[in-house]
Amino acid sequence: MTLPVDATEMTKSEWELMRIIWTKGQAGSSEISNLIRVKKDWTESTVKTLLRRLVSKQILKTTKDGRRFTYSPQITEGAAMDQLTDEMFSRMCDMKKGREIVKLIFETALSQDDIHAMQTILTEKIKTAPKQINCNCLPIEKNCCW
Repeated sequence: MTLPVDATEMTKSEWELMRIIWTKGQAGSSEISNLIRVKKDWTESTVKTLLRRLVSKQILKTTKDGRRFTYSPQITEGAAMDQLTDEMFSRMCDMKKGREIVKLIFETALSQDDIHAMQTILTEKIKTAPKQINCNCLPIEKNCCW
C-alpha cells in the first residue's frame, strides 16, 4: 500500500531540486547537479543526499539504468503547489486570507493571461460574495480580528 505523497514535507532545498525534475520530467543525478549548480553552490554529495531524502519521502522514484539512476516525480508540480497553498491558507484567519491574496497579486509578476483569468473569476465571485468574512480564530466571536 502506497501512502499519498505529502509535498508539505519538502524543504526549501528539496523544492529547488523538484522544480528541475518537474521541468525535465525525469533526470539523472549528474544532470540535476549540473543544473542546480547554475543557481546554487551545492556539491554533488549535497544533491545526492537531497535526492535520497526525496525518494524516502516517496516524492521521487528511481529507475536504474546500468550504473545510472534516473529520478522522476511521484507528484505533479500542480498537485504539490496545491498541497502547499492549502496547508498555508488553512493556518490563516479566514478574515485575513483576502488581504494576503491581494498582497500576493500586488507583489507577484503576472502575465496578462493570468490577470484576465483572475478578472473573470472575480467578476463571477463578487455576485455571491458576502459583505464580510467571519473570523475563525476564536470559537465564539465571529469578528474578533478586526
